[in-house]
Amino acid sequence: MASRWDYLFESKPVPLMDHMLEEVAKLLAKDLQQWPPPVQEIDLDVGGQFAPLFTEPPPRPVRAVYDEALRLSRWELSRELEAYDDYMRNKRYLERGLAPTDRLVLLFLNRWMVDHMLGLGEATEGRVNRRLMLQCLDRLEARLRLVQTPFS
Repeated sequence: MASRWDYLFESKPVPLMDHMLEEVAKLLAKDLQQWPPPVQEIDLDVGGQFAPLFTEPPPRPVRAVYDEALRLSRWELSRELEAYDDYMRNKRYLERGLAPTDRLVLLFLNRWMVDHMLGLGEATEGRVNRRLMLQCLDRLEARLRLVQTPFS
């Protein structure tokens, strides 16, 4: 009869980078469960446009806003700036079912995700490159899909 721990010996080890990306995705998904997600500071010169989200927070955005923010973040990290510019210039988010009032929240969530990914790259001295950052966003998206509430 097999021991209850045999499966551990038979399983393949998880590479350290995969484990780290999974843990980062888990932490970010936890942060996104609250609205607005936590920020360390707001530079009023750069991010002052987002201040109303913290002084008079709107209700939690619908799931589609998170999905579209992930799309924008992927484009930004992939340096697909033409796609990003076309999306914003032509208000493609409206075609995706978002309201005009969702624009500020969409941009904030996009900035929040990209800043966290770039911060991860910086903290790891470049070992987490943009390709790995995109993988981390994929893991984050998978975790957010598992959460039924409050995003449904």
